[in-house]
Amino acid sequence: MEKRKILVTRPQLPPLNEFIPLLADIWDSRWLTNNGKYHQEFEKALANYLGVPYVVLFANGTLALMAALQCLRIKGEVITTPYSFVATTHSLWWNDIKPVFVDIEPDYCNLDPERIEAAITPATTAILPVHVYGNPCEVDKIQDMADYYGLKVIYDAAHAFGVRLKGSSVLNYGDLSIVSFHATKVFNTIEGGAIICHDIKTKKRLDYLKNFGIANETTVVAPGINAKMNELQAAYGLLQLKYFDTVIDGRKHITEKYKQGLKNIPGVRYLDEPQEVDYNYSYFPIFIDESEFGRSRDDLFEELKKHGIYGRRYFYPLISEFPTYRGLPSAKGLGIAYEVSRQIICLPLYPDLADEIVDLIISIISEMVQVDSNKVPVKVLKTYKEKRKFPKEK
Repeated sequence: MEKRKILVTRPQLPPLNEFIPLLADIWDSRWLTNNGKYHQEFEKALANYLGVPYVVLFANGTLALMAALQCLRIKGEVITTPYSFVATTHSLWWNDIKPVFVDIEPDYCNLDPERIEAAITPATTAILPVHVYGNPCEVDKIQDMADYYGLKVIYDAAHAFGVRLKGSSVLNYGDLSIVSFHATKVFNTIEGGAIICHDIKTKKRLDYLKNFGIANETTVVAPGINAKMNELQAAYGLLQLKYFDTVIDGRKHITEKYKQGLKNIPGVRYLDEPQEVDYNYSYFPIFIDESEFGRSRDDLFEELKKHGIYGRRYFYPLISEFPTYRGLPSAKGLGIAYEVSRQIICLPLYPDLADEIVDLIISIISEMVQVDSNKVPVKVLKTYKEKRKFPKEK
């Protein structure tokens, strides 16, 4: 018998019996791509559900990031985070833009707005922050800095679908926001992504850019690429949207169960749910402090694997540690991001994850703790800021 595998996530699928009629309709029409009926319906439905002005669909989130930079004509240097998936920085590299890494703040692992100003040079044209794990960045501080220095702000909101800040979609912040609909995301269209923009002129430019720059049969207005979402994905996405609120309820249940079970384990920290935020429960990251837990994050990673449970060290290593980027001057001195990346492990999280599996994971973590009886018990604190200063990067 094949050994059970519990992966860090599992794609949420719509009911097959509801998807088949949509497929039949596409088969009958033979309109498979190029701004078909379902593509247009999905863009409108997303804008309405999310509470944003305009949505532009893309084949995936990386192409959306690349097109966003082209749309705003970003050049020179862009300030960004080392603590993200590599697509964030790759999109800059493919546009011949130099990434400038800035360290993260420790409470939510987002780009630290207090460190941005020191990284700005005459070549800086934009800021590319990431809403890590769906937790909103300090958007007001970032926007104030951008306005003062005349910079654009593009949010990599790959994790932040459905997140609301103070009653409004977090995707409304910045000049543009990009979401991912990859199969591993909280909302998926198998592959896919989108750009959220604020005016029809920008939407039209993005529509040109994702379709070879074609305006009509005889006119090409820009050097675009082929980044369109097809009709099958758009129809699938429309159906997914119907069930999204239920998905969030399921993810919230698992999250609360983890929190309850892990809250008193020494050396284990999880992120507090941010205030004034309607969260999407996209990930459940925990941070292992080896000095208190008695074992390393990697020890826990390997122990879980022995039980067929596959967490993910997300994000480790830092983008700034990969060969393409480690030679950049800004790749050094990222002490908080460096330590966090050595402590992080995301635990399995998806709506139909069985409660008994969650209980097993909690039990494994609890049983691994090795407390030195000669030490005074350490109070479990909510944030790194409360606990201690960070060491310099090794």
